[in-house]
Amino acid sequence: MPRKIPKLFLAAAIVGSLAAGAASSWAATTENDTAMIDRGRYLAQVAGCNDCHTSGYLMSNGQIPESRWLLGDNFGWRGPWGTTYPPNLRLFLKDMSEDQWVQIARTLKRRPPMPWYTLNKMHEDDLRALYRFIRSLGAPGNPAPAYVPPDREPSPPYALFLSPPKVRASR
Repeated sequence: MPRKIPKLFLAAAIVGSLAAGAASSWAATTENDTAMIDRGRYLAQVAGCNDCHTSGYLMSNGQIPESRWLLGDNFGWRGPWGTTYPPNLRLFLKDMSEDQWVQIARTLKRRPPMPWYTLNKMHEDDLRALYRFIRSLGAPGNPAPAYVPPDREPSPPYALFLSPPKVRASR
């Protein structure tokens, strides 16, 4: 019997140290996630994501509750390419892993006015922070209206972009 007691204490000590290690590891991950989410929030604001992907954000000087951020918009952008609508980014990322998002963001190409070329150049850590922030926002909501081809009249509201002037080659 005396030999079993030390083994029992040894087992308890091992389990206790593993649990303590897991708890401190969880706390570090939580702090890192919080920092990444905060960074993503900042990026969504300064990179202009909310300007298009959050209904009313631009016209309210950014005074839209975060609970309504990045749900897409029914305000269209019409030009020679047709009419595009800012998609619901929560829905876009809903079934995507963080690594898949980084891969897609590196190669994404979209119709105007989406500045996809700037998204393609974002630092990987910033893309990961945006992903974590968007995923932290909660329920994905509903999709934005579908693309309307140039030969069809979209439902209002929309902004009309005229064709840009042709650039002449300098001599």
